Parts: sequence; C-alpha cells; structure tokens
Amino acid sequence: MQTFVMFLLIIASVVLMVFAISKLKMHPFIVMLVIAMLLGLCWGLYQPGTAGLETPADMVTTIKNGFGGIMTSIGIVILCGTIIGTILEKTGAALTMANTILKLVGKKNSVVAMGAMGYVTGIPVFCDSGFVVLSPISRALAQQSNISLAVMGTALSGGLYATHCLVPPTPGPIAMAGTLEADLGLTILVGLCISIPAVIVAILYAKFVASKIDIPANSEFTYEELQSKYGKLPGAVQSFAPIILPIILIALASVASFPGSPFGTGVFFKFIAFIGKPEVALLLGVFLSISLIPASEKENTLKWVTQGVTDSAGILAITCAGGSFGAILKCLPIADSVGSLTSTGIGVLIPFIIAAILKIAMGASTVAMITTAGMMAPLMATMGFTSPLAKVLVVMAIGAGSMFVSHANDSYFWVVSQFSDMKTNEAYKCQTGMTGVMGLTVIILVFILSLFV
Repeated sequence: MQTFVMFLLIIASVVLMVFAISKLKMHPFIVMLVIAMLLGLCWGLYQPGTAGLETPADMVTTIKNGFGGIMTSIGIVILCGTIIGTILEKTGAALTMANTILKLVGKKNSVVAMGAMGYVTGIPVFCDSGFVVLSPISRALAQQSNISLAVMGTALSGGLYATHCLVPPTPGPIAMAGTLEADLGLTILVGLCISIPAVIVAILYAKFVASKIDIPANSEFTYEELQSKYGKLPGAVQSFAPIILPIILIALASVASFPGSPFGTGVFFKFIAFIGKPEVALLLGVFLSISLIPASEKENTLKWVTQGVTDSAGILAITCAGGSFGAILKCLPIADSVGSLTSTGIGVLIPFIIAAILKIAMGASTVAMITTAGMMAPLMATMGFTSPLAKVLVVMAIGAGSMFVSHANDSYFWVVSQFSDMKTNEAYKCQTGMTGVMGLTVIILVFILSLFV
C-alpha cells in the first residue's frame, strides 16, 4: 500500500507540474517549489516521522538544502558559462567559429558545416540563442549553395541541440551531473563523443528528409557581406579558446584522478586538480572571452557581463528549484520500492522514458533533465549505476530523452521554424522528426555501451 500511495503522489506531482507549466503558463521555478512543498506535506502526513519531513518546518529545511546544494555545486559554473556565451555572441566570435569550420569543410559541404557550427556553438550558448545568432549565416549559405533553407535550418538545429542536451557547461547536463554525482570531466568527454553520432544523424536527416521541402533563402546579405557587417572579427584561436581551454582543463583534472595517478601526486597533480576545477576553468574562460572585446567596445564590457549574469538568473532559478524537488524525492523510500527494476534488463531505458515523457508533455528540455535526474538520484545504487561511467551513461540517457521530441510546446521549435521560414507542418516534419531520430540514436548508443559497464 505504501508503494502504491508513494507512486500515486509522484505521478500526481508530475502531472500537476506539466499542467501548470504547459497549460497555465506558470514559471517552472514557482511550479517546482510549490509542488515540492505539496509532495513533502502529503508524504509527511501519510508517513509521519520520515527523515527530512518530520514536520512542515523540517520539510522547508529539506527544500532549502536541496536548492542550496545545487547552487553550491553548479551555480558558479552556470554563471560563467552564460557570460562566456553572451560575449561570444556580442563580439562576433561565434561568427568566427562558424567561418573557421566552413573553411575546414568547404562551401560545397555547407550542410555539414552548419551541423558542425551548431555542435561547437551549442556547448557554451543556449540552443535558442545560438540558432538566432547563426541563422543569418544559415540563410546566406543556403542562398550561395542553392540549397533549401529547410536543409540548412535543420542541420544547424540538430548540431545545437545535440550539445545543448548532452555536453556541459550547458546548464541541463551540468545539473544532471551534479544531482547524480557524475564526474563532470568524464561527462564532458562522453557527451562530446555521444553527440557526434547525433549530429551526423541530424545532417543526414536534413539532406534526405528536409531537402524535400523547398524554402527559398531570400537572404538579405551574402556571407561575405555578413562578415563585413560585423566589422573586424576576433581570430579563430582567440574565439575558440574560451570554450576549448576550460573543457581541456576539466578533462585533464578528471584524468589526474584516475586510479594509478597518471600525473603523480605532487605539485603538478595539485596544480591540475585546482585549475581543472569547473569553477576555476570556466572563470578562466570568462577572462579569455573578455579579451575578445575590442578596444572600441570596452565600455560595453560591464554591460555584456551583466547581461550574462541576468540571463543566468532564470536558469539558476529553475535548476535550483529542481534541486528542491529532487531533495523531497530523496526523502521518499523510492529505492526500497523498485528493487525489481534491477532485474528487468532495461537499465538506462528507464531514465530515457521518464525524460522523454516529461519533454513531450512540457516542452522544456532543461526542466525534463532536472526533474528526471531528481527522480533517478535515489535509484542509482539500487539499479547498479554506481561506477563513474555508469553514472555518466544515465546522464546521457536522460539527455537523449530530453531531446525526444521538440514540438509545438517547445520554444526552440518556434525559434527554428520562424527563423527558417518554415510553416508549422513543415517544422513538424523537419524539427520534430529530426529530434525524434536524434533521441533514438543516442539512447541506442547509450544502451549498447551500458551492456559493457
């Protein structure tokens, strides 16, 4: 009976959350906090004396600790990542990165270039913002290459979406890694690798499915005119540095902690362990991004940094509220009630299904990631997800679910459709179909990998 009531309360909480966010258009921050309180109160009344929920006051303390725990673990990282993304956008560094990738693959492979641009840009920049920044390039290249804008828009969208859902320092993957106690460096490395097949699938989908939809580019500027419009752009090395250097440092710190101490235990190890801390690495990335600002724009430095801080406020609010909801879930005896799941053999498919249901219902990938991670946290040991790689694979499975599928209740769906001149039915064919295939591709890869962990 206890198990039945517990899952009934959890399901009711999720349904209420979906309804409030999707139908009542309430902010996820308020919704998750209120539902966390309601769930805590209901369980506290049903099972008095539950640790962390003994009294209403204790329940509030649990919620505060969950909120503060997430802020402590990833708050600085999200702030720094958002600042970097804002400055890359404002200084034209994002265009430089796009130009560099285009030179590497050639204009004849402009569709591949758009996917690659999205893959790189989606690491520090939110997919919505990244698409807006790169859409003029997509349109200009579509006109130059005589390719349908639907193809370019779909490839760009897929590239951005892959790293947005799978690779830190994007807030969703960071939050999942923090909640599930997954190694951040390993999460970045695996995320970068897993997202490559996802981007390849998106490019193939764009070429063979989206190409059947003819949308003229009608570009206001050619690619060269677009470059001159930005003025003098930062160099390629300088533009990539704020993204690449933190990733390398975090990865090195993860390698340094491997069994066998590959970097020893002396001064060098301590230096790598310090500089590879995500907070330190991303802070270095912030300073590198500030160095991109030309002398003529130096007076805007404070303004752009402030914009990054302001933009991160909403992300932090939702992420930490998800931590509060997760803290209440941890107080429930979920792990004791799902021992049978360990023998089902479906493993990582469980977090994928939960995240996919939430994504389809609510539309918000980040909220789906945070909520699912909170639900999975109490189950990790019970389901055997205890090794560093197993934890990362759960993060990847949730990320796959959160990208399956983008449709009309997702703001990104409308950004892609509006900036690519797609009609709604065309956007369903391009964006919704493509994200569905991407999600399935990722979870198949993750499931195969999980069989060897």
